Amino acid sequence: MFEQKEIHIPRRLAQQLLHHAQISPDAEVCGLVGGKDGIPLSCYPVSNVSEHPDRLFLLDAKQQIAAMAAMRDQGEQLFAIYHSHPTAPALPSQTDLEQSAYPEALYLIISLNTKGILEMRGFKITAGKATEIALVLSEN
Repeated sequence: MFEQKEIHIPRRLAQQLLHHAQISPDAEVCGLVGGKDGIPLSCYPVSNVSEHPDRLFLLDAKQQIAAMAAMRDQGEQLFAIYHSHPTAPALPSQTDLEQSAYPEALYLIISLNTKGILEMRGFKITAGKATEIALVLSEN
């Protein structure tokens, strides 16, 4: 799905994802992004039920299932899984690499590591290896 070198993300969607991370600066936020025809469209926040939300994320299973059902209802497919790193760079951690379970999905990581600056980067993770995919903001 992600053979291309860059992904166009609507500015409105990027702002939703960054805002979700900003409202929880001390704990990782997480969720899903639905899309159609390879274009990301909708944000589906999911609660982080990790015992250590300051450094790990675990999607709430019931909310994840509900988000996937909502995507289907909208005619969307899973496009990306996103989460934030409150105190680390926007790079996959060893845990992120080990626990990635959807090789067809893009992994979006939002960093709050630098005060006053939000950074979001995208990665395809396959067999424990991450390949960065450039994110380009679009107006649609």
